[in-house]
Amino acid sequence: MPSKTETVTAARPGERAKDAGRAGDNRVRTLEVSVYKVPTDFPEADGTFRWQSTTVVFVEVESESGHRGIGYSYASPAAATVINDLLKGVVVGADVEDVRAIWNVMIAGVRNIGRPGIAATAISAIDIALWDLKASVHELSLVTLLGQRRASVPIYGSGGFTSYSIQQLQDQLAGWVKQGIPRVKMKVGTDWGTRPEVDVMRVRAARHAIGDEAELFVDANGAYVVKQAIDQAVYFSQSGVTYFEEPVSSDHLEQLRFVREHAPMNIAAGEYAYDPWYVRDMLNAQAVDIQQADVTRCLGITGWLQASDIAYGFALPFSAHCAPAVHAIIGCAASTLAHIEYFHDHVRIERIFFDGVLEPKDGELRPDLSRPGLGLEFKRQDAERFLHTSPSPAGGGPGG
Repeated sequence: MPSKTETVTAARPGERAKDAGRAGDNRVRTLEVSVYKVPTDFPEADGTFRWQSTTVVFVEVESESGHRGIGYSYASPAAATVINDLLKGVVVGADVEDVRAIWNVMIAGVRNIGRPGIAATAISAIDIALWDLKASVHELSLVTLLGQRRASVPIYGSGGFTSYSIQQLQDQLAGWVKQGIPRVKMKVGTDWGTRPEVDVMRVRAARHAIGDEAELFVDANGAYVVKQAIDQAVYFSQSGVTYFEEPVSSDHLEQLRFVREHAPMNIAAGEYAYDPWYVRDMLNAQAVDIQQADVTRCLGITGWLQASDIAYGFALPFSAHCAPAVHAIIGCAASTLAHIEYFHDHVRIERIFFDGVLEPKDGELRPDLSRPGLGLEFKRQDAERFLHTSPSPAGGGPGG
């Protein structure tokens, strides 16, 4: 256990960075946050939630040298309030080089409001922006700055919402397969798991549409109860489903482990990990075959890479949840990576908001190492029409 002195020292790295006065240092001059609300192209639903818009909390930082970095989270506008009230003050003035030190200070700064949830998404957006800024200052791709382990990342097409008609479901999933994406995911658990026969029928229709060769994944978003989830897993396996995400709520790790022990396919979860320590707990509980984490929730790039390291230490596959424009870059530096989620909503939004978004080729995304940072350029005028100024607590959408 660390001493009191060690604990205090660890909580003040950002302050030390501000006061260090090193020759040639470069500090964060400004931090601005804005909120955008983007309507979906069709009403969407999964097993436990319905939505018609997705909210983006967007952060821009600028250094004294004039370099800029961007980051974002799919979160509530409340995250912007946390950023302005609690986090901005510890970021502005800090050394651009000290991203991990700033991360520690931000975590300490939200102690009294609760780190998981809104605060974690706020920290995530800032941390992504700071890493983008640091790489831009060094005129390097973020992949190169972090240390490249792979040239590209495999993706899976993700959507297949329970609100879609059978024809919409089939067209979307088959469209990804025709693009060369060899794995696709659909939603199940219709109406909180009260229509299991509908889910089985839709899975069969999906398999018919994508053919025998493509992998088929399903995601219940915690809609089922334990024995029902096991029964559904057996039915889904008859259609060749190889990956079952959150069959029961990941709030109950012992139930998730029980399903994993009895289901005939891989069980995945982790999108609601708001820090890498939750990933550790999930893996200690032996609750999953495939561990997920989301950079826009899991305390940013710093936290997400730690989650990847933990999965690597457990010798389990690691998968990135949503936000493909960021995960495509940092996934190439992760210690382990099975694939990233090419989520329909986020692909739409990232194409609207950014130049430099990667396009799939042969079922993969390959970063352009000639572009600094994340390789993204914010299209401010295109995003402006979605600017959200209402104080109402609009949600960020549930994600994939």
